[in-house]
Amino acid sequence: MNSRKFYSAHAVKKSVIKSGRAVRKHLNIDTLLALVRKEFQKIPDIRADNAKISLDDALMSALAMFVLKDPSLLAFDKRRREEPENLHTVFGIETIPCDSQMRTILDPLELVFLRTAFCTVFREVQRGKDFQKMAYYDGHYLLSGDGTGYYC
Repeated sequence: MNSRKFYSAHAVKKSVIKSGRAVRKHLNIDTLLALVRKEFQKIPDIRADNAKISLDDALMSALAMFVLKDPSLLAFDKRRREEPENLHTVFGIETIPCDSQMRTILDPLELVFLRTAFCTVFREVQRGKDFQKMAYYDGHYLLSGDGTGYYC
């Protein structure tokens, strides 16, 4: 028997915030970030046992850099020094790596490990029926890529 839970659009509990917009319990930023962190914690850390910054903190910091749209690692490092509160409270990062630490921790990581986090979030949004209104052609979705160039 399949023990996975499926949520229908009507069965998901909604709460209303001050703006009058309904927020679903399973599709808010806190829940999605918790799902991503849970997937990041499953990634094997091949570094020494005495590493001061956990792999999931480094990965969540990298995610925060993209979510907050910092243009570079140096800009993120400046945010880390000047405004660490958001990174601690919103993203749940205990120890925020500096730019060189982030490179050292994340560069050797295989990208295939990040796929499960993406698929988990994608599945939750798909279950919430939010992608139905974004279906473009023959049931496929359009995806906007946020990049500035190609590197060979």
